[in-house]
Amino acid sequence: MARTLLLDLDGTLVDTVPDLTAALNRLMRSRDLPDFTERQVTAMVGDGIAVLTDRAFAAHGRQPDAGAAAWLAADYTDHVSVHSRLYPDVMTALADLSREGWQLAVCTNKPERAARTLLRRMELLPMLCAVGGGDSFPVRKPDPAHLLATLELAQGHADKAVMIGDHHNDVVAAAGAGIPCIFAAWGYGTASMAAGSSAMAAGMAQAARIANRLLPA
Repeated sequence: MARTLLLDLDGTLVDTVPDLTAALNRLMRSRDLPDFTERQVTAMVGDGIAVLTDRAFAAHGRQPDAGAAAWLAADYTDHVSVHSRLYPDVMTALADLSREGWQLAVCTNKPERAARTLLRRMELLPMLCAVGGGDSFPVRKPDPAHLLATLELAQGHADKAVMIGDHHNDVVAAAGAGIPCIFAAWGYGTASMAAGSSAMAAGMAQAARIANRLLPA
């Protein structure tokens, strides 16, 4: 059975905060609320669009209206790749891993439609055998069932898999699934979120080397 690398998306493969910030601020303005900075949005991401919406309104002492999360999801999907960029070495590292026999799958709390649109525009989608979005299954990270369901889509197995992610949701989900996790220190998570991970990497090239050490061919 081939080795499977499960990859988080936001903060791991792609720096998406600029477009998330722009979309969130369009939502805030439509509700006559102040804008957020990219630093503020970075601290709020990682748990999906609905939670981001809740956190944004809560920061202004408000509850979101019934259509706010759907508005944000639709607007963000329409502008998902305006300013978002791949992190350094992502394309090269993933191509090398594919040549080394790894199958690649994305497991993200981002809605699947937005994730697929972004991955296609970043030219990563053809390299993947599965995409598990935040609305693809009844659960999402940190529930380990999200990783395991994505792994099943990839026709992989937990004892032949490694996770790479920048958030404590990735670490917790991987631990629950019995999968080693490499913490992506270049992403949005704080260093404290790496607690419980198998290793920490400063960049994707290093993460690829660690994956090969954790799970040799």
